[in-house]
Amino acid sequence: MNKPVVSTLAAAGAALSAAEKLQAADAKTSNPAAAVDALKEFDWGQPYDKIKPLDEAIAASFGDSEARKAIEQQLVALLRGNASRGAKDFACRKLMVIGSAASVPTLAGLLGDKEMSHMARFALERMEIAEAAKALRDAVATTSGAQKIGVIGSLGARADAEAVPVLAASLKDSNPEIAAAAATALGLIGTAEAAQALAAAAVPAAAKPAWADARLACAEKLLAAGNKVQALAIYKSLNTDDQPKQVRLAATRGMLAAAGAR
Repeated sequence: MNKPVVSTLAAAGAALSAAEKLQAADAKTSNPAAAVDALKEFDWGQPYDKIKPLDEAIAASFGDSEARKAIEQQLVALLRGNASRGAKDFACRKLMVIGSAASVPTLAGLLGDKEMSHMARFALERMEIAEAAKALRDAVATTSGAQKIGVIGSLGARADAEAVPVLAASLKDSNPEIAAAAATALGLIGTAEAAQALAAAAVPAAAKPAWADARLACAEKLLAAGNKVQALAIYKSLNTDDQPKQVRLAATRGMLAAAGAR
């Protein structure tokens, strides 16, 4: 009766062993340095085959921290050099996957670059390390215009609670688009501190819709977290005659939800 089970386990073990051997062979035959060199010559519109070796080298480096570190160093060096924008974009995408704290300073240095800011944020926003979050928080003070708005958006996407003081200061920005971005980010964070920052802010008139939406988002998150009292206070403060109809309706709905919450 046990023979089929034993046979299945043996087959699974053999398959795993074969996969490990194949991975080891791939690691030996892959040439990360050559793959990154090929990437340096890449630009958008060229065939993927030109950069496929880099994806293969990264896959082969799974479980090999030294190999990953070497690839990361080469990608960072590429970002610091004169490679094409397409090559640098692709490097940022790969650093999003394998990047460590060692990549952060170089990526952070691109946050103010009009061409590369978006992809640098693409990587930093998704790197689940404290250094990446700090780099984004620090960049709020060193960027401007569209780049600053993007950085603020990334902090919101990360729901970075430590960014609340930085974002609260940005609510006062004379650029209403920056103030609106800060409000939206605070709504995505949705903590009690974020809600307090929004309540205390005197935002520009053009940023008022984003501010109201962010306060509603905070109330919803607080209610979901069991903070009924603060959520209800936010809803009540928005259910006033000076608010647009859609905000009052949303606030009323929230008040009803809070009243039914236990």
